[in-house]
Amino acid sequence: MSKTKLGLLATASALVLSMGAAKADIVIATVGPMTGPYAAFGEQMTKGAEKAVADLNAAGGVNGEKVVLEIGDDACDPKQAVAVANQLVSKNVALVAGHFCSGSSIPASEVYFEEGIVQISPASTNPQLTERDMDNVFRVCGRDDQQGEVAGKYLAENYGDKKIAIVHDKQAYSKGLADETKKNLNAAGVTEAMYEAITPAEKDYSALVTKLKSEGIDVLYYGGYHTELGLIVRQMRAQGMDTLAISGDALNSLEYWSITGDAGKGTLFTAGPALEKDPRNAELVKYFEGQGYKPEGYTLYTYGAIQAWAQAVAKAGTTDSEAVIEALHSGATFDTVLGSISFDAKGDVAAPGYVFYEWDNGSYDYAN
Repeated sequence: MSKTKLGLLATASALVLSMGAAKADIVIATVGPMTGPYAAFGEQMTKGAEKAVADLNAAGGVNGEKVVLEIGDDACDPKQAVAVANQLVSKNVALVAGHFCSGSSIPASEVYFEEGIVQISPASTNPQLTERDMDNVFRVCGRDDQQGEVAGKYLAENYGDKKIAIVHDKQAYSKGLADETKKNLNAAGVTEAMYEAITPAEKDYSALVTKLKSEGIDVLYYGGYHTELGLIVRQMRAQGMDTLAISGDALNSLEYWSITGDAGKGTLFTAGPALEKDPRNAELVKYFEGQGYKPEGYTLYTYGAIQAWAQAVAKAGTTDSEAVIEALHSGATFDTVLGSISFDAKGDVAAPGYVFYEWDNGSYDYAN
């Protein structure tokens, strides 16, 4: 055989080996709003996922195999979310750490369920995500029936004698949170003075603000995202209103203050514990800050979702989805940035509960 033929055979063999090595990589994904009005949350998820994958690979990978990360952009649009989910199926992903918006997670989960792909959302709080007997669907955040209970009781106890308005933007997360808050407020014997819905992504909410002012609303509870509430608050202050704004976990982005400026001072919102404040995560936080990034909001929740999956894979001894799902549902605890967590039969995490935060001077912290 000629040297040329030997060389070609060697090259072909090397290509086959290299293709085999590539196939051995474990592909996982995080999906969220990488573009659009809620892109700040997509950035949080991406930063958390990238660091989680880097740390896994630095420690030898998962079951000795390298982990590769795909980033999916659903722009918090349900149709786009389903399209991204189908693309990820074709890439044989073993995990989807996502999505962010409940309105995206829920339809995308249908695809993942059909294909047996593990989905662990770091941020989707609508109860329906885990209420449909899908054994592959999990989350490391709380639920809106828990968050709404905290918010509704707080409103009743502190502002039961004031005029309260409840407003949402019609999206799955937004309406779900607003309705759970209303339910708990009403159960405490308090009836809201207004219940309204707006259209998201508008630039002018002066019609709503004028109505709030004419009704003499003291407290606005907003189910929705920081982008819309930021505009509403700014426009309320422009009309001389001192109405208190209260919202949910979609306000944990520093972008809120960039919209409101000083008008955002005093805004309250509920969210899970700030994982970046946990001393156990100090080294991780130090890394992000060294990169010039504040690991706020869902950065570490995304990191924790990937940690839980990786430990379930190690427990199962394989990335086979059935075995991993069984490990996640086994009642075992997983040591993550959230602490030691486990999942119930529905796929919900034993959540540490919701707490209140307050905006002031460009940032937010636990409310007094």
